[in-house]
Order: sequence, then C-alpha cells, then structure tokens
Amino acid sequence: MRGSDERSGSLFSYVDLEARVRPDHPLRKIREIVNAALSDLSTAFAGLYTDFGRPSIAPERLLRAMLLQAFYGIRSERQLVERLEFDLLFRWFVGLGVDDPVWDHSTFSKNRDRLLEGEIAVKFLSAVLAQPKVKRLLSSDHFSVDGTLIEAWASIKSFRRKDGDDNDSEGPGRNAERSFHKEKRSNETHQSTTDPEARLYKKGDGRPAKLCYMGHALMENRHGLAVGGFVSQATGTAEREAALALIDSRHPTSRRITLGADKAYDVTQFVHDLRERSVTPHIAINGHLSKAGIPRKTAVDARTTRHAGYEISQRCRKRIEEVFGWIKSSAGLAKVKLRGRERVDAAFTLALAAYNLIRLPKLLAVQP
Repeated sequence: MRGSDERSGSLFSYVDLEARVRPDHPLRKIREIVNAALSDLSTAFAGLYTDFGRPSIAPERLLRAMLLQAFYGIRSERQLVERLEFDLLFRWFVGLGVDDPVWDHSTFSKNRDRLLEGEIAVKFLSAVLAQPKVKRLLSSDHFSVDGTLIEAWASIKSFRRKDGDDNDSEGPGRNAERSFHKEKRSNETHQSTTDPEARLYKKGDGRPAKLCYMGHALMENRHGLAVGGFVSQATGTAEREAALALIDSRHPTSRRITLGADKAYDVTQFVHDLRERSVTPHIAINGHLSKAGIPRKTAVDARTTRHAGYEISQRCRKRIEEVFGWIKSSAGLAKVKLRGRERVDAAFTLALAAYNLIRLPKLLAVQP
C-alpha cells in the first residue's frame, strides 16, 4: 500500500531530545567533557555577572554554541543561530529544549567582550586538559611548538600612512582602488585603519605580504594534543618569543623536557635560552646555503642530534601542522572575522580547545 505524502501536524511532541541522539554519537562524549570543564569554570563565570538585573543567556550555552561553530565550520553567527532553530542535535548539545527560543545573533557580540575580560577561552582550554581522563593522555616530557599566520579582517587598501600623508584614492566611494606604486610601506610608518593591531607580513621571499596576526601553539608529543597557545602580532621574532612564553607557562620547574621545532627556531640565542630553562632543543637544522654556497652555521650541536630521541621529536613535531590545518580549514580561522588582537586570541584559543575535543572520543575509546 502506498503511503500518503500529506503532512499531519501534531499539537504536542513527547519525544525527548536525549532520545533523538544516537547512543554512540561522538558529541555525547564531547558534551560530557565540555560540561565537566564548564562546571569547573562556574566560579569564573559568576565573577563576570552582577547579582541584580535581568538574567542573561547562560555563558555555558554560548560557549557550547561557539564550539559547534568550530566543529561544523559554520561561517557566521547568523548562520549558527539559524541552525539552532531547526537542528535538534545542535539544540541538544547547547542545552536548549525543543520549544526554547533561540537568542539573537547579536548576543555573541555583546557577550564576547565580557568573556574576553575573564580570559574564559584560556581557562576553558586548561579545564579541558585538567579532566582526569584527558590528563592521563598528555605527555609531560616531550613537546613541540610552531607558529602560523592568521589573515586579519582588513583590506590591504586600509594600510595607510600614520601621518595621514597618503596618495589620493583612485575612484569614488570609501572603498576606492588604491595605488601603492613606488611607495615604500612598513609597519613603522603605516597602519591599517580598520584593524590597527594587524601587521603587514609575508611568509617568505616571493610570497605576498598580507595584514595578519601570528598564532602560536604548544603540542604534547604523545597524542598530538594542543596544551597551550595564543596570538601575537606578526614579527620576525614573534615565534621564538612566543615559544619561550609557552614553555614558561607550561614548564615552571627545572625538570628537563624536550622541545621540537622547525628550522626557523635554529637561532643561537633561542637555543641558549632553552638550555637555561632545562629544555633540550630538538630543533631542525637550518642548512640554508648562502650566495657563496656556504651552509649556514647551526646552533644545534651533536650533544642533541646524536640521541635517538632527536629523530623521534623531528617526526612528532610535524603533527602540529595538523592542528593549524584543522583550525584554518574546519574552524574557519584562515581569515579571522574579528578585529583586535585580544578577540583574535580568544577565538584562536577556543579553536585549540575544539581541536582537542574532536579528537578525544577516539583517544578515550582505546584507553583501558
């Protein structure tokens, strides 16, 4: 017998959202870890709100929604709110009932600065890593560090002279074409008018210069989970300075550890600073040849390279590119849609936590 195509509406629904999500869905394990981490941050949330006035949207729900945006690569908060309207899986993860209204997209903008003041993104990443099931997955002896460029939400045409003595724009309108022919531009004399903290930087010779920030991450080598990170302005020394800051925050004791890194970190002063911190520099050797064909002198000597652990670190450190690759391709941070270093830093740190969370269900499944 052929079924009917007519839609029959019902006045009530008696199916709970919990029953709509299959028992083996990966988000179940992720939600369990997220809820435990958010519970640990309850005191931090309480300090951001007053005891009087109209109740706001729970920050726990906002953070869960922002994690979903990273998990599923949703481009904007408008699309995220639209997805929350009809997607039962999203409602279940965030904590909304079937009949609960969804907040306006502007709620994210209004509450982002409040969460930023409390450094919630950093605290959330630490709370996730501090969960007993997660903590036993982490290595406390072997780490890797690297940096990546994050393109700023600013046009190259906004890069104008600080003294205001610019050439006239070519064409009508506020976004007219601009010619930089025969004009020397540098971060000392120029600045973006839309995102003043962004810096003009290029990856290497022959690559285009872009307005960007630089994201830094510290990874433990056992399972390739990100254990720290932040965003800085893009400079030639930012990667090495950030690496030392991450090591100091993660390794306050004098117990010896190893740190893997690529050849950009093969600098004498940086290697010296690591050794002073009881950190063995497992850094790739920079064998760049000069114009005369003479190889560059490396700061990594045989005291380090003769050990088998050096080769292991060189293989493990490349996994940090997986972290950056997921953050840029899936979480949408190839070109960040926020302005200001602090906002970009919070989004980057939350994306690191999201990367860890999507990998934890499989890692925990094989643990005894």
